[in-house]
Amino acid sequence: MLHHRTVKEQYEQAAARDQLKILIVGAGIAGVTAAQLLRKDGQYPVLIERHAGNSHPGYMLALMPMVDSALNDLGVRDEYRENSTALKSYGFHGHKGKLIREDSMSAILDRYGDYRGIARGELLDVLTLGGCDVAFDTTVTRIAEMDGGTQVTFQSKDETRQFAFDLVIIADGIHSSTRKLVMGDLPVDIVNTKWGGWVVWAPEDDNMGLGEELWGAGFFYGVYPVKGKLGVFLGGAIDDTQKGPAKFVSEVQKKLTVINPRMQSCLNEVAQTPDAFFWSLDDCRCLQWAFGNTILLGDAAAGFLPTAGIGAGMAIESAWVLSRMLRYADGGNTGALLKAYEKAQRPRVEAAQKTSRGLAKIMFRQSRLLAALRDLSMRLVSVEMALGPIQKLVADRPDPDSLAKRALEK
Repeated sequence: MLHHRTVKEQYEQAAARDQLKILIVGAGIAGVTAAQLLRKDGQYPVLIERHAGNSHPGYMLALMPMVDSALNDLGVRDEYRENSTALKSYGFHGHKGKLIREDSMSAILDRYGDYRGIARGELLDVLTLGGCDVAFDTTVTRIAEMDGGTQVTFQSKDETRQFAFDLVIIADGIHSSTRKLVMGDLPVDIVNTKWGGWVVWAPEDDNMGLGEELWGAGFFYGVYPVKGKLGVFLGGAIDDTQKGPAKFVSEVQKKLTVINPRMQSCLNEVAQTPDAFFWSLDDCRCLQWAFGNTILLGDAAAGFLPTAGIGAGMAIESAWVLSRMLRYADGGNTGALLKAYEKAQRPRVEAAQKTSRGLAKIMFRQSRLLAALRDLSMRLVSVEMALGPIQKLVADRPDPDSLAKRALEK
């Protein structure tokens, strides 16, 4: 679990025991994974979070087998399985609600490892079993590379402090405020779909291995099982969702000719949850991750649209690759390791992100004619075909130890 501990308290412990003083900015999935892996290796990175507590409203995640290595290294694979649900099949509904096809996900991904649904809060609890120190309500206001290390200025409530680090990992999300401090005026490639939607929870049912999606004309509906409940997303163009969830649900229902019991239950939950978490569907891609002894990680480096269900998995994999490579760091070679990490991992992440962006162009459509044509094509395209590039990434696992050794041989 996450426990508040000030930057000063964490830094004093790190300075007393670590050869390499590390700062991690952001206690989301990527930042926590990196912190816990480094701590498992005997390091004590300082971890900070801008929010006042672990108050994220949460949403559902589908995690592919690329996360297994990190979970194994942390020793929490069994706990992960106990707190998640196996995703066995995927159902695709046409734009009027009729089920067009149902494909086995087990047949596609089981050969590589687990494919499971889990709530974000449950995942953080699994990752932080045994405890995880973090300084809440703390931000970075300045980062300066100097001869004696990287000087970082922190702001926490009414207190300002400054400490020196050998490595800074920026993992504070897609809208990172820290990223600008090292990137300056370098551009960030952003895709703004001008769509968004609500995330709510619905009661579990008798088919908890089935995830479903409906790509409508002007809306998108998805239901994704996690342990004990169903994660539901309903979204559309921002101009339409501004009418509120109840009104939007009413308009969606008018476009459907087939509404099965699960769909009706989930739509009711959206309509009746006025304080539902609203997810703006945009992403970002930074064209450079490594800056001296500072590195971007997770959504701060490449934030994903949720269309391929792989963003969180890539964030965990990236944290694992980075932390394993840092086993070879001695202070003097940190910059070289970070460059090698970026060279190897950025193409993988961007390949996955390309798939997410490509699916978004197909899914987020207003035209009924295009939606009908899309239905016809989806009768012929299996999930296995659609996720072909993702399967290649899952099958071709990175080898961080070899990457680090090659980088240090040069």
